[in-house]
Amino acid sequence: MDEKKYLGIVSHYESCLAIHGDTHLGVDWPKAQDVETRYRVMLDVITNQSAAAPVSLLDFGCGTAHLEEYIFKMGIGNIEYAGLDLSEKFIQICRNKFPANRFYCLDVLAGASDLPKFDYVVLNGVFTEKRDLSFDEMFSYFKRLIMRVFEKAEIGIAFNVMSKHVDWERDDLFHLPFDSLATFLQQELSRHFVIRNDYGLYEYTTYVYRQPVTQGNLRWQR
Repeated sequence: MDEKKYLGIVSHYESCLAIHGDTHLGVDWPKAQDVETRYRVMLDVITNQSAAAPVSLLDFGCGTAHLEEYIFKMGIGNIEYAGLDLSEKFIQICRNKFPANRFYCLDVLAGASDLPKFDYVVLNGVFTEKRDLSFDEMFSYFKRLIMRVFEKAEIGIAFNVMSKHVDWERDDLFHLPFDSLATFLQQELSRHFVIRNDYGLYEYTTYVYRQPVTQGNLRWQR
């Protein structure tokens, strides 16, 4: 695979932004009512949300920082938010909206020595679309990027992909089988992971932790 073929995915999102602006359609989420569901599920990776001490979170593939808007709307005060995106167009909007936050515009597969570590990293929508990539190309890109991102997470990461358990599959989306994902995570990242398929969308979200997490610590299970 062309080492930079994944940049075509970035170009697609920039086209959506040019057409639809700073909206859910501008980051290619088709249904507004599903967007906040994804934000809630992504933040549930945090194992103790009631703690007073702040946690640092990197929104990887942040788009126009809609997750930060959701955090503010919900009154969540113990998350130190930062964003990263490959697109300068998205990052410029983020910096204009949230000048006090840290935002990074870089390709971690090309090097990320200046990127600090965070307690948590979430990747919402980074792997749901594969566009013109084949499944094998996308899976290779997914594995390379997840391994690099996990290096920057002190506690854990969250990401979503499209489910194989759907009425039909779209060729431009990344439908990843559970078994393929679990084998990769166990062999290359961590045995401590949770796969969530319980929130009503045609996708699933996975949390990967460095250390074991007891079920009672997970907010969505209390």
